[in-house]
Amino acid sequence: MAHHIVKVLQANYINHDVKRFIVEKPAGYFFQPGQGCYVAINHPDWKDKFRPFTFTSLGDWPYLEFTIKIYEEHRGVTNELGKINADAELIIQDAFGVLQYKGPGVFIAGGTGITPFISIFRALRTMNLMTNNMLVWSNKTSDDLFLEKELEEMLGDDFIRIFTREGVIGFMERRIDKKKLIDIIQDFGRHFYVCGPKDFVSQISAHLVSLGARADYIVIDQK
Repeated sequence: MAHHIVKVLQANYINHDVKRFIVEKPAGYFFQPGQGCYVAINHPDWKDKFRPFTFTSLGDWPYLEFTIKIYEEHRGVTNELGKINADAELIIQDAFGVLQYKGPGVFIAGGTGITPFISIFRALRTMNLMTNNMLVWSNKTSDDLFLEKELEEMLGDDFIRIFTREGVIGFMERRIDKKKLIDIIQDFGRHFYVCGPKDFVSQISAHLVSLGARADYIVIDQK
């Protein structure tokens, strides 16, 4: 698989533990909304440690954008990414991923499982195709949100925020279970897009099928 060395153009935190990276785009590099690639830091100690990250930019932008949660406690790749700034170099491989838009539906994200949806939503907005799409985004607390204003502008009342460890007036405080899915969605004859931690994706997908969603209408990705 091809490897491309790219320079970091910008790097900044957009909440307490999520960092946005703007990097050079190799000539002829192609990806579709919802896809990602394996990334490593171009440093002798880290250049062989590739991890998958999703693009949050669009394919026709002149640069690549990644929006990455930094896990300082893990002392791994994301912890090192948290330390780098502009002019550092990354190594990226070719794009991969199966999370593709198949039609209007409900997007259900757990934490940074939102990232592949961001690129998809941005693409739909440019084509005026946001109608009849809903986002249900579950986080521990309101501090975990990012790009909230942009998502509100794109989705309006179809942007549902759920917090599992914080009581916030005007929002929902509980995990997404079958009852909550019924309350929010009601119509299960739609496309569903689910992304987040492995257990989250497994549980949500099982709930959807038990509520009448077609298995072939559920598109999943795990973080």
